[in-house]
Amino acid sequence: MKPALQLRVQSQLALTPQLQQAIKLLQLSSMELELELNLALESNPLLDLAEAEEDEATEEEQVALQDYTDSVPVETASDAEPIDATPDFDDGPLDLGAERNEHRNAAGADDEGLESQDAEAEDLRDHLLWQLNLTPLSARDRAIATAIIEAIGEDGYLSESNEAIAGSLVGLFAVGEDEVEAVRHLVQRFDPVGVASRSLRECLEVQLDGFDVDTPGLDTARQLVAEHLETLARNDRARLCQKLRATPEQLDVAIALVRSLTPKPGAGFSSGPSEFVAPDAYAVKVNGRWQVSLSANCQPRLAINEHYASLIARARRDDANYLRGQLQEARWLIKSLKTRAETMLKVAQAIVRAQQGFLEFGAEAMRPLVLRDVAEEIEMHESTVSRVTTRKYLHTPRGTFEFKYFFSSGVSTVDGGAASATAIQAMIRKLIDDEKAARPLSDQALAAELNRRGISVARRTVAKYREALNIPSSNDRCRLG
Repeated sequence: MKPALQLRVQSQLALTPQLQQAIKLLQLSSMELELELNLALESNPLLDLAEAEEDEATEEEQVALQDYTDSVPVETASDAEPIDATPDFDDGPLDLGAERNEHRNAAGADDEGLESQDAEAEDLRDHLLWQLNLTPLSARDRAIATAIIEAIGEDGYLSESNEAIAGSLVGLFAVGEDEVEAVRHLVQRFDPVGVASRSLRECLEVQLDGFDVDTPGLDTARQLVAEHLETLARNDRARLCQKLRATPEQLDVAIALVRSLTPKPGAGFSSGPSEFVAPDAYAVKVNGRWQVSLSANCQPRLAINEHYASLIARARRDDANYLRGQLQEARWLIKSLKTRAETMLKVAQAIVRAQQGFLEFGAEAMRPLVLRDVAEEIEMHESTVSRVTTRKYLHTPRGTFEFKYFFSSGVSTVDGGAASATAIQAMIRKLIDDEKAARPLSDQALAAELNRRGISVARRTVAKYREALNIPSSNDRCRLG
């Protein structure tokens, strides 16, 4: 075959360094962005922090916010839930159980009575070890108790056998299984009562032992827990009255006592450190209109270091080339940050425009929304919108939500419209919350009620949404009341 020259024309997308940097910054969370900028400030002498007042908004943000305000009509629905128009983003502390945390509040407070903001949430293991340190025990029993506490699971139950726990202490003490059992009974009386139990029945019995002997229904509750837990789960009241030889009134008192117990002692403790998120954007209703603004953390004010920039003309060739390269990188970074902020603001505004119903009335008014809808509105690619909505958070009067929370598929309605999956899940939760305790709604009944409200949804779809909400089935929800 004779060699020949051919001319071919083709188009190809090339990712320039500037574009690669813009894409990288766009998908970073606020914390990751801060780390990235700190590294850039340390490595690039041409970068510097701009001197500006924190409360002074940039001209671009003010123009964008004014354009958005002018484009959103005033809401005049008279039946809308009143929402405080005053922006207040200072969330109060989360109450994790005042009684259980009294000792932590006292120990973690400084001289002015302020609790340390960096204190990690106490887990079950730390809570039990704290009580063990306050309990007078011999070194031998303390070692056994420590081994037991280390073997307790997150739910508060002990799955390790006494033999295995005794074997783990061979290097320290030669202990028998009966000694382990005796110390285990001591640990079971720690707070939360019933911890280190091996079964639900034992856990409940230990908690009942802590009640005063004159507590109404205590004897019946003990018999109920010891012999008839399965019948109790089936809600067979007639059989329970027969087996316990109790009247319906006496049974109600015993059941109420059992229901006051904690089936999982470790459920109230954190299994890991709490994670906190900082909002990237804020949605506030002012004078009847929803306004969107970016957090100051999303708009880092970087500038060119004029001192080093002025040295380029006087520097030697090698130094001048280095400084020019650093100057170009600094300009790219500042431009990429500006583009990131503008894109985030556009996406946040589009979300708020689409989901005003949610902001006004709650999750049941959430509209179906997909990435393509926002991408077409702001004239950007879906992949760009996807990057913006990942690990970015919008603060609203109803709480702080990830951008992705506002996106969901739609289910058709009888009038030709659509209802979002989030709205349907909210309806399912509300129906279950309002159901009668003795007659929980089945998935078929939930589907029938939704169909009656004009939402075409199948039973299997209801089951999928219910499981996504971590709501048990109707049989598991069967409660005595």
